[in-house]
Amino acid sequence: MCGRFANARRDQEIADRFHIAELIGEEPDPSWNIAPTNDVRAVLERDEGGHTLRQLRSLHWGLVPSWAKDTKIGARMINARVETITDKPAFRKAAARRRLIVPMDGYYEWQAPQDGKGRKQPFYLTDPDGAPLAAAGLYELWRDPTKAETDPDRWLWSLTVITTNATDTLGQIHDRSPLLLPDELWDRWLDPDLTDGDQVDALIASIPEPHLTPVKVGTAVGNVRNNSPDLIEPID
Repeated sequence: MCGRFANARRDQEIADRFHIAELIGEEPDPSWNIAPTNDVRAVLERDEGGHTLRQLRSLHWGLVPSWAKDTKIGARMINARVETITDKPAFRKAAARRRLIVPMDGYYEWQAPQDGKGRKQPFYLTDPDGAPLAAAGLYELWRDPTKAETDPDRWLWSLTVITTNATDTLGQIHDRSPLLLPDELWDRWLDPDLTDGDQVDALIASIPEPHLTPVKVGTAVGNVRNNSPDLIEPID
């Protein structure tokens, strides 16, 4: 799964890295402990007046499908399994038309003790060269029926992070990991003209295995109230 991550980079750095044409909304504060239901900066492409623009904007972490009666379902949809996104009703339309990238400095996973006793050990996983990770995700727009047509907040933008089977070193820590995109596949993943489910599956199948650096970190990250650079510092 992917339930916590860090993103302390400024919008402009992300915009330069991901070739953003439009920054939308207020820039969030740096965070080393982003959790589900937080607002998350994400990269997506939208048709705006006949022109496709790559945007950086904030979305609610926890996908709320357009058909949902309320937003409660989002808490159960922070992740989407890559094996079923083109088939499962909650994700199928988004997989075909609403894909995005969640920039991450790194993410956290918890390793269970081998003897099954004691506390799980958190690890921070990041690019060995310090480059931002590009986690694949999906997004939806949900219309709040309690708000007026003129209310600018009547639409909730929400996202889910796609997960896959963890391999290499990652699989020793947790059996699932975010689906991470290499630079050369960003454009194809974000392309709004890619709408065929079989082609999306083929694109997913072409994503190479990531090679990340796992860093053993302290248990303070388990408390969402803790948020500082100390969380990603290695411990003995």
